[in-house]
Amino acid sequence: MTTRLRELSTEVRELEARLREGGGADKIARQHSQGKLTARERIAGICDPETRFLEIGLLVAYDQYDGQAPAAGVVTGLATVCGREVVIVANDATVKAGSWWPETIKKMLRAQEIAMRCRIPIIYLVDSAGVNLPYQGGVFPGQYGASRLFYYNSIMRKYLRIPQLAAVMGPCIAGGAYLPALSDLIVMVKGTSFMGLGGPNLVKGATGQTIDSETLGGASTHNEISGVAHYSADNDDACLAKLRDLVSMLPPARVDASTGTWDATKNGSTDTIYDLLPTDHRMSYDMHALLRVILDDSRIYEFQSGLAREMICGDARIQGIGVGVIANQRGLIKGRPGEKPRFGGIIYAESAEKVAYFIDRCDRERIPIVFIQDVSGFMVGPEAEHEGIIRAGARFVEAMATARVPKIVLTVNHASGAGYYAMAGQGFDPDFIFSWPTGRMAVMEGEAAVQAVHGPAIEGAKAKGQHVPKATSDSIAEMRADYEHQLDAKYAGARGFIDAIVYPEDTRDLLALALRASLQNPGPHLGPFVLPAHVDDA
Repeated sequence: MTTRLRELSTEVRELEARLREGGGADKIARQHSQGKLTARERIAGICDPETRFLEIGLLVAYDQYDGQAPAAGVVTGLATVCGREVVIVANDATVKAGSWWPETIKKMLRAQEIAMRCRIPIIYLVDSAGVNLPYQGGVFPGQYGASRLFYYNSIMRKYLRIPQLAAVMGPCIAGGAYLPALSDLIVMVKGTSFMGLGGPNLVKGATGQTIDSETLGGASTHNEISGVAHYSADNDDACLAKLRDLVSMLPPARVDASTGTWDATKNGSTDTIYDLLPTDHRMSYDMHALLRVILDDSRIYEFQSGLAREMICGDARIQGIGVGVIANQRGLIKGRPGEKPRFGGIIYAESAEKVAYFIDRCDRERIPIVFIQDVSGFMVGPEAEHEGIIRAGARFVEAMATARVPKIVLTVNHASGAGYYAMAGQGFDPDFIFSWPTGRMAVMEGEAAVQAVHGPAIEGAKAKGQHVPKATSDSIAEMRADYEHQLDAKYAGARGFIDAIVYPEDTRDLLALALRASLQNPGPHLGPFVLPAHVDDA
């Protein structure tokens, strides 16, 4: 049976497959003819065999620049190298020679922030012609322009002491040269790498000197004359092997957070997973069934299970890692005797207080929190206001925002209104934020927006027994189409509102990888980074 989840997953898989081809077969062949591996081949060569690479931002900019900037020309993600979690940033030279688009900077900054949040090593695989000059206005200036990369470089090196390893595996020109220069160690590849503030052509124009790139800034020059680089390698494979050696020499990572064993067979088959969500996103389903797919042994020890049942809170494990789970139950929730039923996916004053208390408890006990989002917002109306929904909502938001433990978000359906914010929306700096292909992120659903804008006109026409004027009906149709486009998870991925779209059968593995990385930092997990208490002693 074709379900909405299966159908949207197929669409995303096809899109991602095209994006992973980078600049296409011709550009890949050219890279190989130069004796160089592609960015994705390099990543595969450095990662531990049979481990997952959690790619961050694959969809970024896919629907911009007439499709000429797949993955914004840089591959970023979370990997396992020599048994430890690391961040990898690899320029894709098959896309405009690996030059920097505005979104390239956004992706690289996000990768650096992950390294800082998690206190894990970061590896730069550099192969870039520098700034994409037609778009320099979105790359060069500004607080979050290219200079922010070097600011983060410096903070990691001086205060956070996060290992930064750089491999120059192609050109590394102008300001981009500071990315490896501010790293701890630099490996260069003989014959194919170049690092310099200006290339031979710029030198010729500026000084009148004629010089070849290898003599100006090749591997031998920077290893034997300038001393800028620290190691040289004969080819890409040897360079990657050297990087693995360097990672293996780092001090041991924190103890793995996983404990105990679990029976993955209890989580159901792939076919079962794809039948979890209804074809119509507005229809109800049982969130407990979805949680059983993700959690070890399909088990959650629910907190206050009889209270505010529209919000599920509880203790569980994901691949042995203890977590606090916060999820939205859908459907019509039966009330206590004498009380009206509640709408699932809506946050009420009582449920906000329940979740806030649970978050505070997780924070005190240093338990990471996983938010499973299918939220339509906070309750409105006189009863909700009189119960103090604003105060209770603020309590929920404050508890979530100030929690010092890792926060990981998975959107499975709706992510609407202030409910999205309270469930650790991106603006509150969760460590990672993922979505299933069915995720729908917006201030409200399209039909609600139509009613908010055109409701009076619709009601007025109905009262008169007339049709809505054509101009109004056209505007309504356009609004519906715009909302459907902007509610798509691919739209969120293209703009970096989520780190990655994950598929149901991969969810447990990728959540576990994100948790293992996050827990390398004992905290606090607040903002992009927190300096040690006494930076002068760091």
